[in-house]
Amino acid sequence: MHGAIQGYRDQKKLNQIQTKELHIGLQKSSTFNVVRARGDLEKRLNRQGITVTWSEFTSGPPLLEALAAGKVDVGETGDAPVIFAQAKNAPVVYFGQSQPNPEAVSLLVPQGSPIRTLADLKGKKVAYARGSSAVLLVVNALTKGGLKLSDITSVYLQPPDARVAFESGKIDAWAVWDPFYAAAEVGGSARVLVNGRGFTSFRLYFLANSNFAAANPSLLPILIKDLRAAGQWALQDPKRSAEFLSGVTKVPIQVLQVSEARRLGRYQVSPIQSGGIKDQQKVADTFARLKLIPEPIRVNDIVVNVGY
Repeated sequence: MHGAIQGYRDQKKLNQIQTKELHIGLQKSSTFNVVRARGDLEKRLNRQGITVTWSEFTSGPPLLEALAAGKVDVGETGDAPVIFAQAKNAPVVYFGQSQPNPEAVSLLVPQGSPIRTLADLKGKKVAYARGSSAVLLVVNALTKGGLKLSDITSVYLQPPDARVAFESGKIDAWAVWDPFYAAAEVGGSARVLVNGRGFTSFRLYFLANSNFAAANPSLLPILIKDLRAAGQWALQDPKRSAEFLSGVTKVPIQVLQVSEARRLGRYQVSPIQSGGIKDQQKVADTFARLKLIPEPIRVNDIVVNVGY
């Protein structure tokens, strides 16, 4: 009986959706990749006359730019990109989150590097994507090492370009997330200086263009439900998930086997909750204190209740 009631509620929500196209932005690390590969969401929405299109981005900042411009309707990023977007008054809202997964991001150095401690980063070239979730790891790791951002040379590179620079010796360290982190490990070129544990919660956040969310509120809980189902499916068998995703992301299976095995928190999806909001407020306060954003912000100002 409960299933029948839930099915009725889901159908009612589908009937209330105004848009005839859903444009989703994703990255190689996105839970949306599992949703895309499984195809359940597209089938469900197609039956309602709604088409789904997908756009891949190299990191969170360009995805947020597209989201703010209305070029994509919903997407998924780590912590920092949303903070920078809100600081610029971008029209985006939070509607979901994952559990913490700090093991899925790392500060890497070459295998033969003399860098052994965080203090050794002083004066070194450290690469990371500007405005990405790697920023928080870099900032907090430097603080623990007794350093400031001004003590290093920040080299702003998207992950594919950063890997080339890393392997050619043009940078001394690289802050990056999975599966790029796993690819560097599997390739044998990298040594982990620190991962995110103790430095960042490294949650995923699910976001919508604020105008799209206001016009289609019934779609957001449907997305959460499908993301939860996809995450639970992936958690049942990380090896199977790696094989399944390789065809979608074009990332080698052996790399995904490493990254999927430590992705446990990021596959546990829920509507945005107090824990995620508190984590984001800490990020915002840190960035305001360091003058990385011009003034303090209240994360809760752009949170929507999806009524899941």
